[in-house]
Amino acid sequence: MLVYLHVKNLALIEEEEIAFKKGLNILSGETGAGKSIILGALSLALGGKIPKDFLRNSESEGLVEAAFTITDDKLRRKLSQMDIDTYDDEIILSRKVSESRSVAKINGETVPAQKMQEIGEFLIDIYGQHEHQSLLKKSVHLDMLDEYGKEEIYDLKLKVKELYERYSTLLKDYNNGSIDDAKRMREISFLQHEIEEIESAALKPDEDESVETEYELLKNNQKIMEALSEGYRYTGDINSASDLISRALSRVQSVAEYDSKIEELASTLNDVDSILSDFNRDLSTYMSDAEFDEGHFYKLERRLNLINELKMKYGRTIEDINSSLSEKKERLEKLLSYDDYLNNLEAELNEAKDALNETSIMLSDTRKKFALPLSKEVKDSLIALNFLDVNFEMEFNKLDDFSSNGIDDAEFMISTNPGEPMRKLKDIASGGEMSRIMLAFKTVLARKDDIDTLIFDEIDAGISGRTAQAVSEKLSEVAREHQVICITHLPQIAAMADTHFRIEKSVQGSSTISTIEPLTEEESIEELARMLGGAEITEAVINNAREMKSLANNKKA
Repeated sequence: MLVYLHVKNLALIEEEEIAFKKGLNILSGETGAGKSIILGALSLALGGKIPKDFLRNSESEGLVEAAFTITDDKLRRKLSQMDIDTYDDEIILSRKVSESRSVAKINGETVPAQKMQEIGEFLIDIYGQHEHQSLLKKSVHLDMLDEYGKEEIYDLKLKVKELYERYSTLLKDYNNGSIDDAKRMREISFLQHEIEEIESAALKPDEDESVETEYELLKNNQKIMEALSEGYRYTGDINSASDLISRALSRVQSVAEYDSKIEELASTLNDVDSILSDFNRDLSTYMSDAEFDEGHFYKLERRLNLINELKMKYGRTIEDINSSLSEKKERLEKLLSYDDYLNNLEAELNEAKDALNETSIMLSDTRKKFALPLSKEVKDSLIALNFLDVNFEMEFNKLDDFSSNGIDDAEFMISTNPGEPMRKLKDIASGGEMSRIMLAFKTVLARKDDIDTLIFDEIDAGISGRTAQAVSEKLSEVAREHQVICITHLPQIAAMADTHFRIEKSVQGSSTISTIEPLTEEESIEELARMLGGAEITEAVINNAREMKSLANNKKA
């Protein structure tokens, strides 16, 4: 459940804190007061994109923090699997934004925004102003049904997807497998040549690196020997560093008996003399062992050229070349026994097709089983939402071919008036009707869903009167089992609030700001009166608002 939202320096909000409660949380206010900014800020905390010009003051950072209480063990396990732990049954999502960057954190630990989005899907379901338009997409209908029956449908969908991928791969191989004898013999000959070329090279793992290292060493042998010989002259010949240090050591040692400090200096110089002598000996040995072998050099050069030529043809590394060799051998084996290969491939394809068909039928039958109770529950919800005479069902057709989602071509059908034929949802013209249909789905699916918080942004679009009253009662019903946060312009819906917030816009100095405050029972009645009365709020309007609030309380009770 969302318990706390802190917003700073975003759009019209300077800094506000909102403490949400259980039940139905209503946000109301004049048009343009900034109600949707709250949803924008919350979307930001859940990893959403940063709207252009969303910062109030571009010179300062914007901040949004959302705190959730986690009491469901299943949700705790999901979060734990994502390496997110709760502290005192709470999780805090925060997002700090500036002109150039944003920083997302979960419980104080920096995370990618994508991870916040993944977690947000378990915490909140947001129904935006235009979400009902998604009902115009037939593909969404199957998704809703699958969500309703996910306990039995989910695993079947995964299995169908896996079987479809295997079937598609085999079908592609089979369709591409037709080849005439002349072309087959040419490919066999070419493969045999390539296989022989790779095998005759007898490549060893990492041989390219060792050969290249040794080749570069021999290639630069003359330069190396000149430098080392010159170095030896400086350190090992007469009048060299070694000779001079020996003379110096002799002179220092001749007076060492007179002072202990001179003895220490003589000891240090003796170490230098020993180190330099060891260096000269090792250098001399290296130079005598490193004689240039011209025959070996050209042998290395030919081997390196062969390896590089094979790399150009078959892969960037020796491992790639060997993998290519295995693939070519496998292909050659198929071509040499091509009839057997095609027969085996056809048998595999038929087996995969039968398995896919069988599982797709199981998925379709399971969907049809759940479509009946889903349609009934949606119909009951629509009746409660003032569709007085409505029929609702799901129509199933079979696709012409398999898909990764099964064989169903299905969509919801509705009749909203007596005697009218069933029609597709996309043929329902009224935005108010589509909005209520989506609300009906949301309320039905909410009973199946683990998500605790539902947010409705102006669900009241295109409705009024008795229909608005029916929508308010449905929202209140959902709020008995879920936390509901609703932005509304309608007093009928606002009257049902368990917690009521008013959002106001005002001018302070030279700037405009929005403020949010929780309302007492009496202040909520005053806000209802404003929603009812418009510019002039009379005593009659106040009484009407008070009666509306009383009736709502009685209805909830």
